[in-house]
Amino acid sequence: MARLLEKYQKEVMQQLIDKFHYKNRFSVPRLEKIVVNMGLGKAVDNKKIIEEAVKHLSIITGQRPLVTKSKKAISGFKLRKDIPIGCKVTLRKKRMYEFLDRMISIVLPRIKDFRGLSPKSFDGHGNYTLGLTELSVFPEINIDNIESVEGMDVTLVITGKSDEQSRELLKLLGMPLKSE
Repeated sequence: MARLLEKYQKEVMQQLIDKFHYKNRFSVPRLEKIVVNMGLGKAVDNKKIIEEAVKHLSIITGQRPLVTKSKKAISGFKLRKDIPIGCKVTLRKKRMYEFLDRMISIVLPRIKDFRGLSPKSFDGHGNYTLGLTELSVFPEINIDNIESVEGMDVTLVITGKSDEQSRELLKLLGMPLKSE
């Protein structure tokens, strides 16, 4: 069992019930999924960037990414309809908790000048999104193999009803959120 999932079931769930006075354990906020997304605008000119991003994202997440395509043509960006411009992975269950555990304990401390995550990145429905500017913070990625520096967005989809409940869940799981 994933270490973070075990922590959630044994400690975090009870702490959330005590703080927010839930009537049953099914109403306690939990992680539903994690979506890792890479938008690659430069891929319009160079198809090799998409292949490299798919390779890196599959190494990081342990799952094959879905290549996203443009929905409409925009001449200002030299973009035609149905051209690959990104990739994404949706993680659920055990893989989701293992990815989050690696992110909290290994990846975030490796970020240069890291002072905590912004507590303002909640969307009003309890979901949290953070952006990483480089893939080199992941230990699985060899810096020598990176041709172009690409970033990624990580969205934590949480079943909580409010940002306050989700914030408390993430703090109890060990996310290094800055205090407001």
